[in-house]
Amino acid sequence: MMLLLDSVWLLLAFSLVFPPVSVGACSTQEFSCSQELCVPEDCVCDFTDNCGDGSDEEDCSRYKRCDFEEGFCDLIQSSESLSNWTRTTEIPGLKHDHANNTSAHFLSLLPVRGNITTAELTSPVFLPSQTCQMSFYHYVGAKHGGLQVWVQSHTQSAEVWGNSTQPQMEMWLRTVIKFSSNDSFQVLIRGQLSADSEASEVLAIDDLSFSPGCVTVPASSVPPPPVCPPSRFACDTGECIEESKVCDFTPHCPHGEDEANCPSECNFEGGSCGWYELTLGDGFDWVRGSSVEVPPHYYGHPPPLDHSTNSTEGHFMFILKNSSSLFPRAVLRGPWFRQSASGCTMTFWHYNSGISVGAADMYLRIKGVQNNTVIWRTLYDQGTRWNQVTVQLGRITQPFQIALAKISLGVFDGVSALDDVTFKNCSMPPAVVECPAHTHFHCASTKACVEHLQLCDLVDDCGDGSDEEGCSPEFQCNFERGLCSWKQEQSGGDVFDWTRIQGPTPTFNTGPWKDHTLGTSYGHYLYIESSFPQEFKDTAVLLSRVFQPTHQRGKDPSRSHHHCVFRFHYHMFGSHVFCLAVYIRTTSTGRGHMLWVRYGDQGNLWHRKTLYLNSARPFQILIEGTVGDDFNGDIAIDDLSFLNCNPYEGELPTANNTTPVVTPPAPTVQPHSCPDGEFVCGAHGECVANSKVCDFRQDCSDGSDELHCVKERCHFEGSDTCGWKSVDSSLVPIHTFRWIADQGESIHNGEQYHRPINDHTLGSPEGWYMCADSSNGGYGQTTDLKTPVISSTGPQCTLDFWYYMSGFTVGSLQVLLKYGNVSHEVWSQTGNQGNKWRRGEVFLGLSNNFQVVFRAKRGISYMGDVVIDDVSFLHCSPPLPSDQSCTPEQYACANGHCIPQDNLCDFINHCGDNSDEDHYICNGFSGRCSFEFDLCSWRQSREDNFDWLIKAGSTPTVGTGPSTDHTLRDPSGHYLYLESTFPQAAGDTACISGPLLSRRSSQCKMRFYLHMSGDGIGTLSVFGKSEGRLHLLLNLTGDQGNYWQMKEIPLSFTGDFQVMFKGKVGRSPKGDICLDDITFSPGCLLASSAAVEDNTPPPPAGSCPSGFLPCENGQCFTPGQSCDFTDDCGDGTDEKDCGTSCTFENGRCGWKSSLADNLDWTLGVGSIKSIRPPYDHTLMDETGHFVFLEATPVGLRGDKAHLRSSVWKESSAICKLSFWYYISHKASGTIRLLIKTENDLWEVWNKTGHQGNKWNQAEIPLRKLRNFEVIFEGIRSRDVSGGAALDDLEFIDCAPNVVEPLSCPAVTDFVCRSGHCIESHLMCDNKADCADESDEIDCEPMEHFPGACNFNLDESQWEETCKLSQDTDDDFDWRIGHRRETPGTGPHTDHSVGGGGNFLFIHSATQREGDVARVTTRSPFPASIGQCHLRFWFYMYGSDRMGTLKVYTVGPTGTSLLMWAATGNHGNQWTYANVILSNPAPFRVTFQAEVGGDMWTDIALDDISYTAKCLIEGPVTPQPLTCAVDQYQCTYSFQCIPESWRCDGELDCADQSDEEFCPTVVPGTVPPQDRCPIGHYQCLNDLCLPSILRCDGVPDCPDGEDEYSCPLLQCELGELVCEGSPGCIPLQKRCDQSDDCLPFHSDESSCHDCPRLYCLDHGSCHVERHGPVCICYPGWTGNRCHVKEKPSLSTSSPKPEDTQLDAVYVGITIGLLLLVLGVAVCFLALFKERCCLIKTNLMDYGVMDNPGFDGRAEHPSLHERPGGCPRLNAKTSDGRGLSISVYPWRKEAEQGSAWKDAKLSFANPLYNYPPDAYSADCKSSEA
Repeated sequence: MMLLLDSVWLLLAFSLVFPPVSVGACSTQEFSCSQELCVPEDCVCDFTDNCGDGSDEEDCSRYKRCDFEEGFCDLIQSSESLSNWTRTTEIPGLKHDHANNTSAHFLSLLPVRGNITTAELTSPVFLPSQTCQMSFYHYVGAKHGGLQVWVQSHTQSAEVWGNSTQPQMEMWLRTVIKFSSNDSFQVLIRGQLSADSEASEVLAIDDLSFSPGCVTVPASSVPPPPVCPPSRFACDTGECIEESKVCDFTPHCPHGEDEANCPSECNFEGGSCGWYELTLGDGFDWVRGSSVEVPPHYYGHPPPLDHSTNSTEGHFMFILKNSSSLFPRAVLRGPWFRQSASGCTMTFWHYNSGISVGAADMYLRIKGVQNNTVIWRTLYDQGTRWNQVTVQLGRITQPFQIALAKISLGVFDGVSALDDVTFKNCSMPPAVVECPAHTHFHCASTKACVEHLQLCDLVDDCGDGSDEEGCSPEFQCNFERGLCSWKQEQSGGDVFDWTRIQGPTPTFNTGPWKDHTLGTSYGHYLYIESSFPQEFKDTAVLLSRVFQPTHQRGKDPSRSHHHCVFRFHYHMFGSHVFCLAVYIRTTSTGRGHMLWVRYGDQGNLWHRKTLYLNSARPFQILIEGTVGDDFNGDIAIDDLSFLNCNPYEGELPTANNTTPVVTPPAPTVQPHSCPDGEFVCGAHGECVANSKVCDFRQDCSDGSDELHCVKERCHFEGSDTCGWKSVDSSLVPIHTFRWIADQGESIHNGEQYHRPINDHTLGSPEGWYMCADSSNGGYGQTTDLKTPVISSTGPQCTLDFWYYMSGFTVGSLQVLLKYGNVSHEVWSQTGNQGNKWRRGEVFLGLSNNFQVVFRAKRGISYMGDVVIDDVSFLHCSPPLPSDQSCTPEQYACANGHCIPQDNLCDFINHCGDNSDEDHYICNGFSGRCSFEFDLCSWRQSREDNFDWLIKAGSTPTVGTGPSTDHTLRDPSGHYLYLESTFPQAAGDTACISGPLLSRRSSQCKMRFYLHMSGDGIGTLSVFGKSEGRLHLLLNLTGDQGNYWQMKEIPLSFTGDFQVMFKGKVGRSPKGDICLDDITFSPGCLLASSAAVEDNTPPPPAGSCPSGFLPCENGQCFTPGQSCDFTDDCGDGTDEKDCGTSCTFENGRCGWKSSLADNLDWTLGVGSIKSIRPPYDHTLMDETGHFVFLEATPVGLRGDKAHLRSSVWKESSAICKLSFWYYISHKASGTIRLLIKTENDLWEVWNKTGHQGNKWNQAEIPLRKLRNFEVIFEGIRSRDVSGGAALDDLEFIDCAPNVVEPLSCPAVTDFVCRSGHCIESHLMCDNKADCADESDEIDCEPMEHFPGACNFNLDESQWEETCKLSQDTDDDFDWRIGHRRETPGTGPHTDHSVGGGGNFLFIHSATQREGDVARVTTRSPFPASIGQCHLRFWFYMYGSDRMGTLKVYTVGPTGTSLLMWAATGNHGNQWTYANVILSNPAPFRVTFQAEVGGDMWTDIALDDISYTAKCLIEGPVTPQPLTCAVDQYQCTYSFQCIPESWRCDGELDCADQSDEEFCPTVVPGTVPPQDRCPIGHYQCLNDLCLPSILRCDGVPDCPDGEDEYSCPLLQCELGELVCEGSPGCIPLQKRCDQSDDCLPFHSDESSCHDCPRLYCLDHGSCHVERHGPVCICYPGWTGNRCHVKEKPSLSTSSPKPEDTQLDAVYVGITIGLLLLVLGVAVCFLALFKERCCLIKTNLMDYGVMDNPGFDGRAEHPSLHERPGGCPRLNAKTSDGRGLSISVYPWRKEAEQGSAWKDAKLSFANPLYNYPPDAYSADCKSSEA
């Protein structure tokens, strides 16, 4: 029902009437009198002659009126009232009616002394009406009572008018009330006088008049509605429901009428919702009103706005006082509710403000229960604000009511108000037809479903009690009749007992106010009393009965559906609550095994806990409560129950024969069974990993793992340092400058200017803090206050503290992080900071095994101490994995944690595994910059006074700026800063602008971190620059605090826009402004014109075809041919700007300086007088050029300069960079060589300090790289210094074709038939990347990947065939088309060759701007990070109001990650896109198109394809070639060679790595040699081997120890390696009866026999003159046939002959003849221009072990060497053609490919070789 109240107050004198107004014509709202006067319509028939001629009182037949002259008319006295209205003509104090007629009748109500007097008058029943109106006269002569008008219907009852809000006026007043109701209704007039009303007080009413709109219900005109029995409630529809279902928080009537009078939510805007004042009229009442109705003399502040609407028009309940009674009481009662469910809570907002506002109590009233239960209480002034309160009601089975009571005590002065009352989770479960049988119970009467775990838990969850029927009382205890089967610990295992109690515990602000069973103060529960005599960590233990084992012998516990379960409710409320734990034990003593523990304040609520019990032996449960360190630490338990547990009739066995009386205190080192690497907890038998000790989480049940650690929060009260350690006072002199705990009350006269009088915690002299007292020590002395080692912290960990530094000569305070013996500063403050506490903050984030150190440094005198207080580690416990899946608003980390999407890509490792900061995940975040290397996409302005700088460490000016950056939080991290010292002047500005963002950006916001600390800070302004105008977004002036703080700014503009930071220098040098970690949200899209600017000048018109660039010699090259180490132009044009080999004699050769540096590499010549080198290296004189670190007047230590190349496309496996550097005492600095790729940056070389007054050479292997930059970083080592120099940079053998492509840069690369390598994600993408287009052959299998599609299908087929689905929650759908439908937008044909196919597109002409269409793959792709590539072609052509196209990966929880976006007009052409798709969970791919601003904004897609890696579970690491056990894998090329070729002095690997890092001795220690005869070697297992087997390269002992400590020499065939000789023992000295190889006499061993397995089954052994000799089978060589023979043109292997030396010489002669023959053959071949390549069996190289290599491919060329053994020559080979198949489905043999000429990387006349020095001119040959 909606009620419209229109009250008109009229002051009536004896002759007062409404003055009629004379007008030409009366309005519809007025009555026209006979004399053509007009009076208001509501004045007609009101028993008053308002017209003056009586015409307004003549025709009143349609009105229902009563002047009480003849009785009560149709009005009825209420029979339920204790008093009645009395019809009279006079009463004491009132002698006349409203017309001053002394003989007329009216109704009156007089008080009955000592009782509340109430009378009610009820109207007839009126039909539903919107025009019904009532007028009446009333007289209120009472201070303790009032009148109310209510409207009642069968659905609700509501107060519509009351005089209690009006000031008392002892005269007749008239009121008009309008009613609007959709139901039949009655009007009730109630008068009420309080018990303390005086006898003279009176209420009176007269002359009631109901307008014609009030139509009474006819007696028989319509059939009466069905009458419900008295025990049932009638709904509007006539349906009858049980009375017990009314007001039970669940609507049962179709329109909810049964809950209308007792709503679960009430904001008091439409009425009082059934809340009413109990003692109305006593002058101290709860009334409903708005802010303007609060009397002004009640408050010293403006009245509260209502909480619902935050306005003066909103309504709430407040206390109105208009009596001076000493004990008035205001009681606000709510509606009666039938019952509530176990999870029921009540939330409301309370306002209690004022000097004498007093306390308020909230009660729970239960029908039939005499005493009420206090459920909430507030004391005194709570501030001028609304405070939210949540009260737990729980399961209440009887009708109940909430009451809010307040006592005035006669001095009430303030505002007490109530608003927004909400009951949550109070409805009982609904009735259903059936329940899941295995998990739920079907209630008997209510037919609701409850979980099996809720059975027999002492809570009636069904509502009919059926879930608690048939339960065994011995397994349940609600403590209403004692402890049941539970017992107090009596064997000395605790200190005191649990206490059984009713109502609240004795100590205020701790413990429960009611039990859990009944929810009232009548119910019982157990609690531990934490007040005296209990002390900190005293324990009370409660024991259960003994139960049978849960695992029965012979039964499979996994098949049991009924698990033994323990349920209980606990209450832990209080500021000093410590610990509640549950144990399970199988012996009669001790604690046993901890099942569960909870620490600290859990709120003023009962919590439920369920524990599953598992034990193979009889067991019992222990509940242990532990006292906190103060009296606010009461802990309570209630409603303990077991389910599916079986009692055990015996007793538990004792742990040993001796029964301990009291558990002794733990020794320093307890006996334990914890393994190494784990911490021994104080609780017996518990171990935790050392990594969990001191991690701010108590992992031991007794908390002992955190006992000797720093506390999370420390106030230093009582001089407790909370684990912070300072120097031991007993070890230093008494007057040493050191940290001590102190108080303000110890300050002596004069010292109040040096340290604070009040601490920060308490704000009083009694409070404690830590102080470094400068009264002691000397200038510059330091003292440290540090934590124990903290093992680990969480991603949000922050150190928060307050510091006080006041005094003329106060020193400095630093915060350092100490890792082992290495410390670095992360925060500092210096000098006088004023006479106040200031806040400091240090973001720690994820970190391991470190200490936090506060270091105070003493100033020049005693005037100024360094003080800290309230040191807190916030959010520092490492995160625990969640057992719940992430929501769509969360990001699922790779480790299973869930974080808000807002935390993605903000340069903070929230996940703990850095997966939220992964480069691929952050692809959708444009403009993201941490300033670690450069300005990213930010650019300096040319219209300001100076530039922003990039800085590492602290800023140069003391007393301003941060100690570290925000990203890395250590001195090596970089940030952007504005330097406010000279030469800058106050008011100078520096501006920096971000990338151009599209106006199509939506939900776009920028987040950044700023640091503005110092007393001279100027202004930082953030502007949005759009369409030539600046819009101020943020303006900060002055000191913002000495810590990094995050700011977030929403961005929305009608045009494309940029963000600009403008810094203005302040009034003093201490004003550095710093920025770091700027990120834009994924909704921020780059504008189409925001592509990277190309500084290459456009070629002359017509000089080269489209897509080509001109060479200086007139030829042309493609952009793909530049920066590839190959001179494609022939004159170096395509390589000259890349940062190539350079002598700096003709400029920088393309080497560029970084835009972010405030120091540069300068091109110059030698100088003896300056700090640079005196001469260059190229020409070795003063005229030669080099680059050096420039020394500038304001140069500071740590300044950096970067010299960087362009991005090189690819390098060879043997690529090296050679350069010369000069660093001396005079020409100082540090030089680092860095390699930067798209996703990584690493150092490969550095040199610092004096390197001699000369040029030194460095040669650095770069190896195989792709898309990389080479960067030389110079760092200034001293202020105003420099001079370190570079010269003669040379790339050596870097062109990829210098080495035959045995491998590509990546194992997954595709090798074109032409021999070139391309990345695998470029295969089959409908774009030829190989020159021979071989990458687009055999692509059919990839066309069938889910989601891949060329759309050459019918409109009805493409979704099913392509496995794509239109989204159902978008605005419109994608369509299939084959030509443009709107001229001027969309593609004219599809992307296929010839253009005869279809494409997918959105048709914008019929849509609104901003409409979205989505299409999503049906099948998910497996999780992948950086591996899966999506390729497609898109068409965005039309107007300049083009919309957007976006690609998302969508995880299983619905979380969308933006991978790619395009906006704006991309021209009348198909545009290629290659997108890396990443998601840590399985994902689908969504294409989303958004319509632009007009009809010419069509967007089309075609030829969608995915790479094969998209179907592989990721994150994927490409698996390199796997070599056999006896093979060596080349380090930088994917090639296998026999292990015996490793370190044999010959280059066998293409990358030459087989001869790198070769050791000189086999590692290992020779075992003892005391049991074997001479000529033998003793193994570790005492096996004796002939010593000829020692140091022969073959491990013969079980662990190969016969090769330990052997020199690694390259000996000829037949020679022996001898550990006692520097060289090899020749064949002739073997078995010559002279010991040449000591100490094992190897040369004289086994001279007459062959040792077992001497030839390893690779040959046959023969005893010759010089001992055993192996005749090796083909393919093997070596003394023992243990070396894989290398490919050779000869057919036989050399074999030692011992019969006679002549045979050896003959063999050598034959070999030489064969060599000459081979050379002649090659010469002839070259002469005939035939190719010198020879095919070789790949098995010799072990290539076949890699399934990715094709055995039919050609092998690289082998070039001969002396001796006839061919080998790979990395310098002179020119093969490009090893064809490696990456198609697993290719069946046909691959053909030999063309071999092309190789060219020198660079042509430079200063290097002494021609461009074609390494060229070969070999043609291909066919097998």
